[in-house]
Amino acid sequence: MKKLLSCEFNIDTACVELWYSDGTLIAIYTPAVEDEIADNMYQRSELDYLIYNDPLAYADLILNGDTETYMKAVTEYKPLDN
Repeated sequence: MKKLLSCEFNIDTACVELWYSDGTLIAIYTPAVEDEIADNMYQRSELDYLIYNDPLAYADLILNGDTETYMKAVTEYKPLDN
């Protein structure tokens, strides 16, 4: 069973990188993820927060989680009334 050695955001490649003990690297290209699952600036902001502050939670969400349910739960979009 491979063990996770490190998980960090690489600002040069814009990827969250997961390194495993068997030499495997999983790189999640964050701009592509945002383009696919974030519909507004609030959702993008939530993803950015995870990328910079908890990249392991971000990777877990993208690889194993239900991103649509998560985004609905943590972001609230209220348009301004005219």
